Amino acid sequence: MTSHRLLSALRDHGAWGVFLLTFAIRLLVLVHFSHSPHFIPDGDDMKFYSDWGLRIAHGQWTDHKAFYGLPGYAFCLAAIYKISGGLDPFFAGLLQALMDAGVATLIYRIARTSFAATAEESDERLATARPHVIGIGAALLWMCFGPAQAFSMILMPTIWVVLAYYFCVWWAVKTERSVSWKPWLALGILAGVVAMLVATILFALPLLLVAIFLSIERGAPLRARWPKLVAAVVALVGGVYLGASPAWLHNYFVAHEPVMLSAHSGINFWVGNNPTANGYPKMPPGIRASQEGMLRDSITVAEKAQGRPLKRAEVSRYWSDKANAYIRENRAAWVRLMTVKFGNFWNAFQYDDVGAMKRLRDDGVLPPGLRFGLIAALGLAGMFPAILLFPRSRWVAAAVLLHMAAVLSVFVTERYRLAAVPGLMVLAVFGLWQLWANLVRGRWLGAGAYVALVAGTATFVSIPRTEPGLWSLDFYNAGIRSLDSGDLALAERNFNTAYAYVPDNTEIRFALGNLWLEKSNRLLAPHERAVARGRAKDFYKRTLELEPRHASTMSNLGVLAMEEQRWDLAEKFLLTSIETEPDDAKTHYLLARARLGAGRKEEAQTAIRRALEIDPKRREFLELRDQLAAPPKPPAATPPSPPEPSGP
Repeated sequence: MTSHRLLSALRDHGAWGVFLLTFAIRLLVLVHFSHSPHFIPDGDDMKFYSDWGLRIAHGQWTDHKAFYGLPGYAFCLAAIYKISGGLDPFFAGLLQALMDAGVATLIYRIARTSFAATAEESDERLATARPHVIGIGAALLWMCFGPAQAFSMILMPTIWVVLAYYFCVWWAVKTERSVSWKPWLALGILAGVVAMLVATILFALPLLLVAIFLSIERGAPLRARWPKLVAAVVALVGGVYLGASPAWLHNYFVAHEPVMLSAHSGINFWVGNNPTANGYPKMPPGIRASQEGMLRDSITVAEKAQGRPLKRAEVSRYWSDKANAYIRENRAAWVRLMTVKFGNFWNAFQYDDVGAMKRLRDDGVLPPGLRFGLIAALGLAGMFPAILLFPRSRWVAAAVLLHMAAVLSVFVTERYRLAAVPGLMVLAVFGLWQLWANLVRGRWLGAGAYVALVAGTATFVSIPRTEPGLWSLDFYNAGIRSLDSGDLALAERNFNTAYAYVPDNTEIRFALGNLWLEKSNRLLAPHERAVARGRAKDFYKRTLELEPRHASTMSNLGVLAMEEQRWDLAEKFLLTSIETEPDDAKTHYLLARARLGAGRKEEAQTAIRRALEIDPKRREFLELRDQLAAPPKPPAATPPSPPEPSGP
């Protein structure tokens, strides 16, 4: 009687219970995170999105070029900042905590529908309990999953696409019969809107197209179904274009470029498909690893190769053509690369390219949680019996595999593969349920087969990743955070660990140069300061050994030369930096300072004019322009000290 009441309560209130419990857990972690020194974005993709959102909130809606980065999340942040009255990530985190609770609820509902009891089953009690137990179990796994905890809090659109993706999966799972195009139009609009945040949502469209074919006037002759099938497909595809219309209307009619969503897809495709690719986001030579750095470098490198300024659509096409040429001319190598990506996708190694999880763990924010390897091993083992025994679970398996296909087209990271996890959790808990049911019924062959499957999948996902560069990433990211927050001792420990793993990495050497430069700024004794400055120069020179035209290194060496009043040498460094990054306003400003120090006032005016063309409102740029325009005052004043050097 008690178990009957429990099942009845789960059936009536299980979804709400899952939602409220998940939200409460995420809210507690979010409140804890709000007291962290890293709560305000200070680097990587989080700062990229936050800065973009702030520019929009302040009225800078467009630069009249095609979007170079998916705009949806930045505009959502702008709306949140407008409502909250400024830069306050808490409201964005609160909204994402609600979305994360929605994901857990969808997991519960998908499991209940996929593994519902059938009339043919002999053991009614087990059959009735199964969907509720699997749904609750899978939702609990999601609540305890470490990456879900992290990416529901930080300023990234990851959880938005996971929610939308599994809403589409849930709709496909539950829809047995439909008679109208209306729900498919709404789903298309949803996919189009979310595609402006994360384009992988478009890989849910094959599921919806199959659902249309299987559900529209099901049972009627194909000839009678055909008009409604066509109407539903047109509604779905048209809805995608309608939902994404803010992006493509801007690109076509404001920027006058033929870009559907964002022109950065070309460089992403090249990063994932080039001769040096390793299945993770390993940047090709000349491309920096940060989001903003990658986008800027992709433009300047493409323009330099083509010998002329390029529209952003042309930049995207340049990189796409390079990737396609590599695939076409190196078919065997590309097939091996795809095999590596496949292994990376399922591997237990956690490639957190934005360093979110280590940072939150170091801050004591992230509670202990499950990792991908366990979920992948159990999910793969549960997938095979699920698709054989329960046809509706095939939608879940298809969703996992479609998302894998989306990721393999570029590269694998922890946040990219997160949208496969809810489906794997549903399949994993089913496998465990099936093992328990087989043991209860004495079906030893079935139980043994499942254990063998788990052993095989666990071995597969546990294949070690031995490339040292992969293991250095967390320490490098942690070092950057520590340097930005002023904890130089912790930054030094992390950078030295990363350097020990990969001593021939450009960005690690550059970061160590910045570390020693910052240490020198804090030292008072002239001798110690000179020693630290020498260490900084040494790491900058080592950086140039690997990448002779590293723009930020050249800029920082220019700053050091200016401090030593070696004006001609400073100008040489800064001009080299400008050749690589011609649109960096700060470097033009530094060049004006160097030329002023050398006494070449007219050339300094030319440089500051260029800086103001790029960034017309920067206060120090305007002050230098006014200083250069003022009549000379005898005796000549010593030029002011230059600003701080560039960061990583």
